[in-house]
Amino acid sequence: MAKIDPRAVASLLREYAQRTSLRGGNPYRTKAYLRAADSLMALSLPLDRIIAAGALTKIPGIGDAIADFVTKLHETGMHPSLEKLREEVPAGVMELFAIPGLRPDKIMKLHQALGVNSLAELEAAAKEDRIRPVKGLGAGLQATIMQNLAIARSGETQLHLHKAAALLEHAVVLVTQQHPEFSRVEIAGDFRRGCELVSDFVLVAAARKPTGVEDTTLRLVVTDRKHFGGSLLEATGSADHLEQLKTLAADKGFALRSDGLRRGRKLIASASEEEIYEALGLQFIEPELREGRDEIERAARQQLPALVRDEDLHGILHSHTTASDGTETLEAMAEATRKRGFEYYGVADHSQSAHYAGGLTLGEIAEQHREADRLNERYAGKFRILKGIEADILADGSLDYPDHVLEQFDFVVASVHSRFKLPKKEQTERIIEAIGNPRTTIVGHMTGRQLLRRPGYDLDVHKVLKACAKHGVAVEINAHPWRLDLDWRWHQEALDQGCIFSINPDAHSIRELDHMHWGVEMARKGGVPAKRVLNAMRLTAFLAHLARRRRTSYPPRPRRRAQSPPLPKTRLLRH
Repeated sequence: MAKIDPRAVASLLREYAQRTSLRGGNPYRTKAYLRAADSLMALSLPLDRIIAAGALTKIPGIGDAIADFVTKLHETGMHPSLEKLREEVPAGVMELFAIPGLRPDKIMKLHQALGVNSLAELEAAAKEDRIRPVKGLGAGLQATIMQNLAIARSGETQLHLHKAAALLEHAVVLVTQQHPEFSRVEIAGDFRRGCELVSDFVLVAAARKPTGVEDTTLRLVVTDRKHFGGSLLEATGSADHLEQLKTLAADKGFALRSDGLRRGRKLIASASEEEIYEALGLQFIEPELREGRDEIERAARQQLPALVRDEDLHGILHSHTTASDGTETLEAMAEATRKRGFEYYGVADHSQSAHYAGGLTLGEIAEQHREADRLNERYAGKFRILKGIEADILADGSLDYPDHVLEQFDFVVASVHSRFKLPKKEQTERIIEAIGNPRTTIVGHMTGRQLLRRPGYDLDVHKVLKACAKHGVAVEINAHPWRLDLDWRWHQEALDQGCIFSINPDAHSIRELDHMHWGVEMARKGGVPAKRVLNAMRLTAFLAHLARRRRTSYPPRPRRRAQSPPLPKTRLLRH
């Protein structure tokens, strides 16, 4: 039997892992085989060469047992353990793993109780209302399946940005190890353009002699240093941007090719992207902007903004702790933020309506504020914890604490966490009402989308942005890689309306604080400069901003009520 390629081996490994999970086996074993499959997708050398060199176990995630499994699959296209598992469940059942949020136990229940053996049969069962009555499945799962079927079909070859980063960074390490003759290796494709979902996995490498394109499980473009810029530009895309760039080059008497910019046979510019754009009379266009919108026209007028960078951000806002549904204490999250070089940390745990996420009672708010005061005293002005809350926007647009409670916070993130299916007009009015609340500082994950999981609410984003600009409420760029909301395609309209942004990690752990980078990527892709980002302000400026909002938004109080009454220790269910 002919040996099979790494893609096929990775696919079989993934199938083995999924079939194992259907048995309800050890989840760590399942994850180990899934990680190994991802590693195989990042190979740049042919798999048979790696096996022949005895180097399989040098690949991260592949130990002796998995190496033997991979070798058997590569040589025969099958493994006895996989063959045995295939006898238990039909092949079509594996299609159900593409549905976001559908766990292995639910897949088995659908198969055993309803005889569902494919996506088509799953869709039929949902449309015929056969899932809802089954104990352990129900109406909620049926609705989720109907919603996520289209997502499953559209996302078969796409990875979230953070998962693509892990894969591609791993690929760079492997390529560098396997090809010591390469003097430079760069990630290109839609990942370099900061696309929220990545499907084009490509690296560009510089060697003494160019060899063109090698296609293993990813595209490896091998060029030389003289033509590196032309190759990197071509491999980065997008197709629309390159087509417009080639048209401009032709109008100026040039020809833009994969090896650089030429006039006739003469090579004009090719070593770097910068010199190619300069030769065309253009301001350098950052990779994130290369989508064939209006970036070339603006670059010709030298009107592209200086895009926000990671180092421009001085604070983290919208983050959760163990007080609600986070995994770390306030002190641990604040200290991790400080060690990352930020000046302030804005805690924003869930509010009381979010019972499922441990929303804070009034007593818990008071306790958290005392803890913040204690820590701030210890930081002695060198770092600051800001007291925030992620307040649920209720169905009528009100926030789920009364005003005298909301005024105890330094900032308020107003977010929708319920009633996702309200009609468009009602959903829009609901969010606009919350934006008009003078205590709202930021509107959180505006559309509620979760990439490859669920679409956003039916919402008039144009009207919501207009309201944010009117009331001075920041538009969140939620940096969690499952959200990346607000979508970058709306950012230019928000800028034109006069909106400001807040790049927030929505972190529930220390590790997730680093999601900030993905939010910056989305802001860059949307053309956002640092001066329009709330948490690009230094601490003093940010505190002044909050103080100005309080002075202009809150009506003056009688002298006898200069301070809000203390927060009671009982739970306030509604106001």
